[in-house]
Amino acid sequence: MHSLEGKVALITGAAGGLGATVTRTFLEAGARVAGVSRHIKPDQFQHPNFTAIPADLASGEAARQVAARVVSELGRIDALVHLMGGFAGGQSVADTDDATMEQMLDVNFRSGFFMTRAVLPHMRAQARGRILVVASRQGAEPGAMLGAYSASKAAIIALVKAIALENKDLGITANTVLPGSMATPGNPAGTIPTDQVAAMLAHLASDAAAQITGAAIPVYGAQL
Repeated sequence: MHSLEGKVALITGAAGGLGATVTRTFLEAGARVAGVSRHIKPDQFQHPNFTAIPADLASGEAARQVAARVVSELGRIDALVHLMGGFAGGQSVADTDDATMEQMLDVNFRSGFFMTRAVLPHMRAQARGRILVVASRQGAEPGAMLGAYSASKAAIIALVKAIALENKDLGITANTVLPGSMATPGNPAGTIPTDQVAAMLAHLASDAAAQITGAAIPVYGAQL
């Protein structure tokens, strides 16, 4: 595993099935981690380098407050690892209601937009940073009956690519990771181990990945 010794990572969705694995992976690699989730608790991870930040990223102001708190308490933000996401749907586009579309945009796109926008001024000021977002295979390969979900994931992939282009000369990289169906407590049929996704994110956050930016990286395994 690449060392993240001394780096500060802000991980959203840190209490989820993937989030718990990613948080542990970053802590084991030496990072100081600010874990963000609605109901996260300080004792959720028994590690001296873990800071819990309960927050709902439903607005730009909430995201700015989270970023400001991390900088105030931990000094800087070296990596944003945005894991928040969700699924709703299963209907054709013709049968998808407004509420489902808005839910997918809120969870899978707007939260990522708010959080990336909030950390960028801090990263630009320090001339360094890693923005990492977990999207989905369906964002690059849309499926039938998944229109709202696929569209929201495609939007976050496009956003991160734009961020990479806008900041390529400022020491900031931005990449998405596109897992197939992951083996999480909420998805027992998934086959992609969460530790494989976590290992990819840790690599992208490390100095060894300084030249990787603007990428949408598939993690499909046997689902290829």
